[in-house]
Amino acid sequence: MSETKIDDRIVNAGKLIQSARAEIGTRIVGQSRFIDGLIMGIIAGGHILVEGVPGLAKTLAVNTLSDVFDTDFKRIQFTPDLLPADLIGTMVFRQESGEFVPRKGPIFSNVILADEINRAPAKVQAALLEAMAEKQVTIGGNTYALPKPFFVLATQNPIEQEGTYQLPEAQLDRFMMKLLVEYPSPEEELQILKLMGKDKPLLVNKILTPGKIEELRVAAESIEMDEMIEKYIVSIVTASRVKDRKYPFVRLIEFGASPRATIFIYRCSKVKALFEGRDYVLPEDVKSVVYDVLRHRIVLSYEAEAEALTADDVIKEILASVPVP
Repeated sequence: MSETKIDDRIVNAGKLIQSARAEIGTRIVGQSRFIDGLIMGIIAGGHILVEGVPGLAKTLAVNTLSDVFDTDFKRIQFTPDLLPADLIGTMVFRQESGEFVPRKGPIFSNVILADEINRAPAKVQAALLEAMAEKQVTIGGNTYALPKPFFVLATQNPIEQEGTYQLPEAQLDRFMMKLLVEYPSPEEELQILKLMGKDKPLLVNKILTPGKIEELRVAAESIEMDEMIEKYIVSIVTASRVKDRKYPFVRLIEFGASPRATIFIYRCSKVKALFEGRDYVLPEDVKSVVYDVLRHRIVLSYEAEAEALTADDVIKEILASVPVP
């Protein structure tokens, strides 16, 4: 394919992304990194874990995202009494025919909001995460493919841990990124007050269809990445796993990131370049996405916890130690 066609594709993709950002911005004030992370996850074909205290518009942002994307959307409130059948569906008896037929659950949608995922027991979490990995579910011995695109956004509350079921590290690894939602600035909160203080619905236009999402993915795949950048990504991930004492941060890490992190950084870096309107990846693109991809994959040691360090603090040390090409 010629260079001109690739450039045109990237330009058109950039316009679509800007339109989606602007439309989401009619409801959501600020939180640009959070919104970009959601859009990036959909384009890169991964699932997103969102963490933030209550009241920061996590659910509203996902609802708005589903309205801007012309796709099916389901919100599932995870609770301690939720069962896997409530999520994926079950077999029901049809009296008129005398047969058991499948009744598909809410997971058969394009966009799933798993609200407060850590409030459901492990068997429900496992049912969701299996669907995320396999893009299919089994009901009554029959396997059913999930719709395309299939995108899961799970939220969890960092406070009020009583009565919750923490996601194991192996299950956290299924999420492409973990996004942190921060408090708004005073200026942004004033805008929120003026925007949301009135009891008036804010309508948004549908910008993207499943077909256009696929076009964005194709455009992202067409972006070039030099082999030196690929080696840089591998160096960052493997640095989180080595026990070489030449790295001062090794004492802070109990377990490092898996190869899945390497793949996800690779994909997200290309989407970041697409956001910037470039047809090639820079080291800055890699650095921009590393925190979101790695923060839930690095298991900190007791020493790090004793020093009140976070995964982001350790990632910052990794980036400072790995040479930039």
